[in-house]
Amino acid sequence: MVAKKQDIEGPVPVSELGYEQARDELIVVVRTLEQGGLDLDASLELWERGEALSRRCEEHLEGARTRIEAVLGSEEDLADADDEDDDFDDQD
Repeated sequence: MVAKKQDIEGPVPVSELGYEQARDELIVVVRTLEQGGLDLDASLELWERGEALSRRCEEHLEGARTRIEAVLGSEEDLADADDEDDDFDDQD
């Protein structure tokens, strides 16, 4: 079995995680915290990691939302331009 980067160097920095990776790790963090049994320091460290993972997921989702809105806006601009061209052609 090949060791993952996380196994060798510790946790992967949150800033390097893709959406799915951050989401999956966040699920594990939440389950671990819900199970309890950790000391206070470990719980706080895990909570902080979870908060960072949550922010990372939000960043990815906001980026996707912005890209979708840009595409939809471009399509609307093209449709508006086509409508204006049609109106101009009707005046001939």
